[in-house]
Amino acid sequence: MSCIQTRGLAYGQISYRDLDIEEGKATFISGPSGCGKSTLLRLFNKTLAPMAGTVLYQGQDMAQTDSIALRREVLLAGQSVFLFEGTVGENFDAFCEARESATLAAEDKQKFLRLCCANFPLDAPCVHLSGGERQRVFLAICLSFLPKVLMLDEPTSALDQETAERFMAQVLAFCRERGMTVVAVSHDPALTGRHAENIISLRAEAE
Repeated sequence: MSCIQTRGLAYGQISYRDLDIEEGKATFISGPSGCGKSTLLRLFNKTLAPMAGTVLYQGQDMAQTDSIALRREVLLAGQSVFLFEGTVGENFDAFCEARESATLAAEDKQKFLRLCCANFPLDAPCVHLSGGERQRVFLAICLSFLPKVLMLDEPTSALDQETAERFMAQVLAFCRERGMTVVAVSHDPALTGRHAENIISLRAEAE
């Protein structure tokens, strides 16, 4: 069963073949730089609007859905990471407040940090974290919202191979247990081969 489908989709100079994202599975999107991988993720949660064609979520045209409600269910953890000022724990609280959802207990925050290989103290100031560390904290916060679809754009780009493997194995196992759909963009063919249940290969000549 598909949870996201595209029909005749195009954005800018990029034309995509028709795609189906299987519900509850981990789909990896691969392809050379410039073929539209990150753009596709933004089209999947209405951060961008198609210039042609249609994106369907649960069989409904996304153009007819409420954008905020959609992004609560189809959550994109992109390469551009935003964290509020303050500590790691305070960032969990700030994002919960922004989404008008209940704050997490300390042990739950730490559980999601461990899942994302970001086992930092909750009182650690985010300003002292490296770019890769900030990305993992942001991913932990995104995962804690338990979206129906979690989209990851190059989540392991700042990680060494061992940590990247552990991160992907832990996050995907957690998502599978809860029936969450994962759509991940990755430039790592070995990682994709080990963890993808479905692979979508985009071509550079799509542009």
